[in-house]
Amino acid sequence: MVIFALMIAMLLAMLDNMIVGTAMPTIVGDLGGLEHLSWVVTAYTLATAASTPIWGKLGDMYGRKGMFLTSIVVFLAGSALSGAAQDMGQLIGFRALQGLGAGGLMVGVMAIIGDLVPPRERGRYQGMMAGVMAVAMIGGPLVGGTLTDHLGWRWIFYINVPLGVIALAAITAVLHLPKKRAQARIDYIGAGLLTIGITSLVLITTWGGNEYAWGSFQIIGLGVLGVAALIAFVAVERRVAEPVLPLHIFRNGNFSLITVIGFLTGFVMFGSMTFLPLFQQTVQGATATNSGLLLLPMLLGMLAVSLIAGRVTTQTGKYRIFPILGGGLMVVGMFLLALMDTGTTRLTSGIYMAVLGAGMGFLMQTSMLIAQNSVEMKDMGVGSSSATLFRTLGGSFGVAILGALFTNQVKDTMIDRVGEKGAAVTSGGANLDPEMLPKLPPDIRDAYTHAVANGAHQVFLWGAVIAVVGFLAAWFIKEVPLRGAGPQPKGEEQAPADQMPVVETV
Repeated sequence: MVIFALMIAMLLAMLDNMIVGTAMPTIVGDLGGLEHLSWVVTAYTLATAASTPIWGKLGDMYGRKGMFLTSIVVFLAGSALSGAAQDMGQLIGFRALQGLGAGGLMVGVMAIIGDLVPPRERGRYQGMMAGVMAVAMIGGPLVGGTLTDHLGWRWIFYINVPLGVIALAAITAVLHLPKKRAQARIDYIGAGLLTIGITSLVLITTWGGNEYAWGSFQIIGLGVLGVAALIAFVAVERRVAEPVLPLHIFRNGNFSLITVIGFLTGFVMFGSMTFLPLFQQTVQGATATNSGLLLLPMLLGMLAVSLIAGRVTTQTGKYRIFPILGGGLMVVGMFLLALMDTGTTRLTSGIYMAVLGAGMGFLMQTSMLIAQNSVEMKDMGVGSSSATLFRTLGGSFGVAILGALFTNQVKDTMIDRVGEKGAAVTSGGANLDPEMLPKLPPDIRDAYTHAVANGAHQVFLWGAVIAVVGFLAAWFIKEVPLRGAGPQPKGEEQAPADQMPVVETV
């Protein structure tokens, strides 16, 4: 019952951004404020990223259950208020509140599973988490479109309320964890500096090349501010009694490696998932309505492999091979996707996506397992939140950097093929609405189709290069015995007692 409630909470956090995208044109038509449209998504993403490590630390200090319930309440309040928003400014503010709660949902789910289930047994739940991710990514756009068309855009937010209430009631009734009360004060200065640093990084990746040029004063200023805040954060964390992000956890080689691999996985995963639907809609002629279903081969590959990896980990206690296999398959999958052109069939691209999905399946939950097994139980929250944060930041950088490569390649190809006419078509940005393509002259349409194919080639080729770095890093992970139930391999010792889970009934 607890796991069921946790999966609902995880679904809420992951589903929300997927649902909102399909409703954005309707929202703008109702509320106006087209110039602030991007902030509806940015406010949510910023609040989620900035609050994730803080929720993790508060859970470590004051008890996981109370912080998790609080994050659910904050998320539901933000959802209800977003649905009732009367103008774009209100919607952006309420989305930030919703994102604040979402940061606690994700890290809360991971940390509570870390408390309840020993790492040796945690593999059997990997399939559930991968399944939730697949449901969110496939079902999000479909559910968002259906609710918007039949009930109105406000219901994409209201739908969270009944699901959240179910999770809230179940967690309150059946989850029993030890209560905590830390004597040390909250590290407010460290939390503030970390928030400024993360916010600056996310804004750079969001605004760079879109709102402002990469070399503009605004982007450079954000970079300087972010670096200065993070340097000051490190200095503060070395002195306070209860740091919001204890630096000693990065002394563990496995933990440091897996956070780097998580960053690179997020970079490749979110970058590829952003441009795959665009390629299939523009080059292969698929409809935008089915954008979620287009990713089905990748997500099914991720789900199937995650189930297999979880079962093997539970039965054998071995896991080092999975990041290596995952990194290798990601390299192969991205390289195969880079081979696609205007003649590639949907079947062929589906096979390529399945290979990439298999690589992600080996990496996604295994990386969290290794991160949690590399920290002591008292640091489970910050360990989980750090792994989640680095993956999120990797996704932000991936979308921004690969997006810049895509845009430049599309513009260059258009100019090479049709000259000034191509420059005029892409002057407002490289992404045209697929519904506009049939209205373009045949020569412009053909040029744009080839331009998108070339842009996607650059994205996937550079994604493969990034994936190679993750593959090489995976070879340095050490096979540290997993804590918890199950017979230990001969000659290997169980983790120290102070690192073992202690779950009591309150």
